[in-house]
Amino acid sequence: MERIIDRVDRQLIKAELTEERLLRHTNKGDNEIYIIDAFNSPNTMREIGRLREIAFRAAGGGTGKECDIDEFDTMERPCRQLIVWNPADEEIIGGYRFLLGEEMEFTDGIPHIATSHMFHFSERFLKEYLPVTLELGRSFVTLEYQSTRSNPKALYALDNLWDGLGALTVVYPQIQYLFGKVTMYPSFGRRSRDQILYFLHKHFPDVDRLVWPIQPLEMVTDSKELEALFCGDSFKEDYKILNHAVREAGLNIPPLVNAYMSLSPTMRMFGTAINPEFGDVEESGIFFRISEIFEEKKRRHIGTYHGK
Repeated sequence: MERIIDRVDRQLIKAELTEERLLRHTNKGDNEIYIIDAFNSPNTMREIGRLREIAFRAAGGGTGKECDIDEFDTMERPCRQLIVWNPADEEIIGGYRFLLGEEMEFTDGIPHIATSHMFHFSERFLKEYLPVTLELGRSFVTLEYQSTRSNPKALYALDNLWDGLGALTVVYPQIQYLFGKVTMYPSFGRRSRDQILYFLHKHFPDVDRLVWPIQPLEMVTDSKELEALFCGDSFKEDYKILNHAVREAGLNIPPLVNAYMSLSPTMRMFGTAINPEFGDVEESGIFFRISEIFEEKKRRHIGTYHGK
């Protein structure tokens, strides 16, 4: 495990967060959202890598390197980085990296993207869906902004990130789908994890088998027990059951899982794969059509974007 790099000088970052890289202002919290990449903003990229590694290690994952920057951040046509910046405190709150389907390179019919070493892609997905899909990855919220108890400003961190994603759907109108991952860590209770994953499979199945894990996660909880637990007649009833069961175990449903579930009624869950390159974390593929996002979410995160 390498020692994480020191905090990057704020003046170097501020010099890179220029007007042309500003995407939008957030709806709440008076923060700013920027899009940068490793080439036009190398100092900001190092700070992103530092903050990602800190956040992921704290949760039980991470690369173990001094800074979480990989080939997808630095390849010829790199992933772009969407970050939320707090101008008052001069710090990054969180971020995503993303890549347009139309910009993806292929080798032997396999797209050169971060999820390729964890998931198989059907021919239908590669031909019909991927070219008009935005791949999202490496979502993080800076450690100091993960708890509203220690930092009241943390209340809007995830909401600010969704403001950024909403703006991307306007900036790139050719994009019809979002493809992301929900990460769960080995430290999370096995039984509660199985309950969450079973719930997702039940209510958001990939009925067309578009994408599936190369090394699927094996649940430890008996499937009959899970089937009996989720006996509700609706998503809402089963969600109450899930929330109660997870809380009884002294845990909470991860915020990002909740956020994705509340985005679209037709979301698809692509199964869960083990990521051995990232501390054996468990990655669940999430996919949804932008046009089918709940109207309230569209108004809040997409409809409020009118350019800079």
